[in-house]
Amino acid sequence: MKAVLCKALGLPETLVVEELPDYKPGPGQVVVDVHACGVNFPDYLIIQGKYQARPKLPFSPGAEVAGVISALGAGVTGLKVGDRVLSFIGTGYGGFADQALVQAEMVTKIPPQMDFDTASAFILTYGTSYYSLKDRGDLKPGETLLVLGAAGGVGLAAVELGKAMGARVIAAASTDEKLAACKAHGADEGINYDKEDLKERIKALTGGKGADVIYDPVGGDYSEAALRAINWNGRFLVVGFANGEIPKIPLNLTLLKGCQIVGVFWGASIERDVAHFQKRSEELMHYYVQGKLKPLVTGKYPLKEVATALNLLAARKVMGKLVLTTGRS
Repeated sequence: MKAVLCKALGLPETLVVEELPDYKPGPGQVVVDVHACGVNFPDYLIIQGKYQARPKLPFSPGAEVAGVISALGAGVTGLKVGDRVLSFIGTGYGGFADQALVQAEMVTKIPPQMDFDTASAFILTYGTSYYSLKDRGDLKPGETLLVLGAAGGVGLAAVELGKAMGARVIAAASTDEKLAACKAHGADEGINYDKEDLKERIKALTGGKGADVIYDPVGGDYSEAALRAINWNGRFLVVGFANGEIPKIPLNLTLLKGCQIVGVFWGASIERDVAHFQKRSEELMHYYVQGKLKPLVTGKYPLKEVATALNLLAARKVMGKLVLTTGRS
């Protein structure tokens, strides 16, 4: 098998591609012949030792793959060799390769109309956003959802899911081009926070009430500005810090706004309740088959160009998702 390897912590340019022995599945595991791998911001962090998971060196980054099952371990039921699947890799790494060893419980069959590129860009972004909005944010039909970083992978997923769940969606992003993409994916309104005052525009678009749920995968200065425009009993979802800066929020705002600041750690939630993850994955696939979710893949790169993909993501130049391809398709 061919795999991207992180042999020493550092920037994407330090990654190498090498040949490794093929996987053999253990009990409860399956081997997936990978056709495509989703690229996500945690991949950029984990190779620098800046993510929650800190695997021993050497390791292959990458947490989501799509391909065909080529081998089953003992005790695996409900799956067979030849099944087309996507999978989240529960460890958070091991996916940037043309083979992946995954727990069978993390595997989801994909419908015929879903290609491997789309499948590889699906579960992490939509899984994170669905868990955020439904389980942590308790988003209700008719409420207003504000999505920061709305043109990114998890951001666009949150926009689409918000609409599918019956909310009014306000997308916030840094360029008019990004906002156009958000509106094409269902956003009702847009805020260019490089040109407009974020707090004042949220209030203007909500008749002074503020957003009921705020989805924040960005961090930095925009977090506090958005929180100051949250509705009474609102829920502020802390999803990530793509900006690179973890904001220090004045806690008196939670008192004044009667709001909640809610942490979102999708990966850890799966470890605690795999059955719930499987249920939510099935619901997401149902939304996809209905045509309510349309993952946006804006770039494809072979494994050897992994550094290019990661650097584009880190520079926040990506709309939707990037994927790595293995040449199997």
